[in-house]
Amino acid sequence: MPLEIIRNDITKVRADAIVNAANPTLLGGGGVDGAIHRAAGPELLEECRTLGGCETGQAKITKGYRLPAKYVIHTVGPVWRGGRYNEAKLLADCYRNSLALAKEYNLESIAFPLISTGAYGYPKDEALKIAISVIGDFLLKNDMTVYLVVYDKASFMISEKLFSDIARYIDDRYVDEHPEYLASRRPEVDLVVESSYAYREPSAPVREAKRKPSLADVVNNPDETFSRMLLRLIDEKGMTDAEVYRKANIDRRLFSKIRKDVNYKPSKTTAIAFAIALELDLDETRELLQKAGYGLSPSARFDIIIQYFIENGNYNIFEINEALFAFDQPLLGV
Repeated sequence: MPLEIIRNDITKVRADAIVNAANPTLLGGGGVDGAIHRAAGPELLEECRTLGGCETGQAKITKGYRLPAKYVIHTVGPVWRGGRYNEAKLLADCYRNSLALAKEYNLESIAFPLISTGAYGYPKDEALKIAISVIGDFLLKNDMTVYLVVYDKASFMISEKLFSDIARYIDDRYVDEHPEYLASRRPEVDLVVESSYAYREPSAPVREAKRKPSLADVVNNPDETFSRMLLRLIDEKGMTDAEVYRKANIDRRLFSKIRKDVNYKPSKTTAIAFAIALELDLDETRELLQKAGYGLSPSARFDIIIQYFIENGNYNIFEINEALFAFDQPLLGV
């Protein structure tokens, strides 16, 4: 999966490189910096002594030594001073320059902490927004697996407004918590049924019952499969395969399997990821999901969150995954 948000200790993540939120000397410190130096061993410090430090927003690379990662990319985040001293650009540069180094070294995977959100005091929700934006832009043009590593729930925070908006949206629609949701719809259904008879002409001819399809009909005239519908929609939208699987947060190897297998059965998160990439409306999303044997349910928080973003016209899959992670739901693209 190109971008995955995970809870873990970054020193234990198996990736080609992990990113160290370092101080300008690169000689170790507290927090993530100190943990990485301790786990890597004294050899890391010896190599760092040869680098001559690092400026804020820039990045330098060393070996990983005793870490599971082959390399450590050291970057220096900005100290938060109220947002008036170019902090946002400098933080974005940390991610951009680290990703550029990973690409230069032909790395296939990289793991980031949330840079500057510890002792440097950068507001977590704003730091997260910058991280997701820069990483997302990079992944729309490049093939690489990127992990955003958070140590615990307290270190991960989406904006308070977005969280409260989604929570309210879920509360209004979640059937298990609101059984009256179903009850309120039963009279409407009954009314429609009654009115359909009330306005029927007595002399109207009775329609002949539609013949049920036989087994031979079903076998000889198969419905459009998920794979066929997906490829048709890609053509209709005038998009390339690469545009679609990157916007869907899907690995190109998985997309290749789907393209080659007309009967491929995706996971629900994969099917929805493609609906998001193609910017389908709710009806189109339901139709695509149906081809894979899924639906959207008012009794599933995951489904309601997806519906919230589609109804609000937000098809940024990385921002959607932010919200899903915050609500302890599976991420799209898995």
